[in-house]
Amino acid sequence: MLLFVLSGVLPLAFAQVVSPLEIKDPELRALQERYMDDLKQLGADVVSIPTEYSFYLSRRLDLDEQRQKRADQRSIRFDRYTGKTVLEITGNYYAAYSTEKMGPEQRARETFRNIVFPILKVAVPRFQNNTSVQGYAFEISHHILGKVMEVSMERPENLVVVLSPQSAIQLVAGKDENEQQAALLKSEFYLNAKPVTIWLSGEGPQLTAQQSAAEPSDPPPSGNSVGVEIARGTDEKMPGAIPAPTLKTPKSADPPAPTRDTSPQALASLLAAKKEDLAGMVKELDHQAHFVSYAPPSFVAFRKAVYLQLSINTNLAEPPGGSRYRLAALAFDNHVSHLIRSVLGYFKDDCQFDGIGFSTNLHLASKTDNTASSQAVEFFFPFSALRCYEKFDCTGQQLIDAGTVLINGERVRLDLQIAEGGSH
Repeated sequence: MLLFVLSGVLPLAFAQVVSPLEIKDPELRALQERYMDDLKQLGADVVSIPTEYSFYLSRRLDLDEQRQKRADQRSIRFDRYTGKTVLEITGNYYAAYSTEKMGPEQRARETFRNIVFPILKVAVPRFQNNTSVQGYAFEISHHILGKVMEVSMERPENLVVVLSPQSAIQLVAGKDENEQQAALLKSEFYLNAKPVTIWLSGEGPQLTAQQSAAEPSDPPPSGNSVGVEIARGTDEKMPGAIPAPTLKTPKSADPPAPTRDTSPQALASLLAAKKEDLAGMVKELDHQAHFVSYAPPSFVAFRKAVYLQLSINTNLAEPPGGSRYRLAALAFDNHVSHLIRSVLGYFKDDCQFDGIGFSTNLHLASKTDNTASSQAVEFFFPFSALRCYEKFDCTGQQLIDAGTVLINGERVRLDLQIAEGGSH
């Protein structure tokens, strides 16, 4: 098994500890200064931990690994969480878990075992007698592999771990797994802001719905001010003491969602119902979208779903040696991406169709002979991904990964960063 020793991959110029000058809170800044030597030694210990996949301390999460290598890797600092002073560590772990093979709690357990637990083993002995440390907080980003609309995509997933000093000591010093598990049940774990429970062995007991509802537990604290924004659930309770469980019978599978009617008659009926909205959109957005006059908006069936297809013109100055991938990436960045939020404004919470397809004719002005060449690029995006992008919760690349891109009728995989760098 290939192991990465972090001290071997981090440039020596990068420190692991946040400078006190960057901490605004006077009390926390004073702690950062007072214990700087301990924090630096902790940083050296952390980057010496062998890991199965690359791990980097980082103040920013969800970076791709190439950007991470150049990014600020100072992440160890004192911060506040629910009014308490915590030692906080954040980083990016480049393991990628299959959502088909591993559930949320399994993924959380793997990152906890491989990253958080080893760090606690070197941090707790150094700070266990420090009364200023009232807890330990981690936020670690890993990756998950799954499918969206039958398209494979990789995306980040963030694990948050918060432990009291007592739980951290019990976990690290535990003589057996039962003691360690007891410490975990008194700690907080969130995966993409949703509470999860980590079981060191297996999947843990499965509670009946009645037991789960009756289980005593304290509501999660309301504060959430740890530096990299530790997100918290609002409707779910933290795991508390676990009573003797009984196995519950599996729930019957939910009935399949009704298949979307993609018949010509259904598409024509939908177009008639949306006629006024579409006419208003074309009139108001034409100066920005450059709609194709002879191809008005229509509804089309694509991959067993219904999409609103918008035909537009995109004018590009043809870059030297520009490949079709680069041109498609430029069309998205320079034109299509700027239309998305404007177009979505006309279809708030619309459930009568499944997404929007931008079909653009690329007009490439040639500087050599004043002629123009063209090619067609189609972007089909489901509403779930469009809404995510609209709220700035997804990047343009994540939107493309969740959708389908066709160049001259051929489906392609489009990586914006690589394509615009001219690597294709």
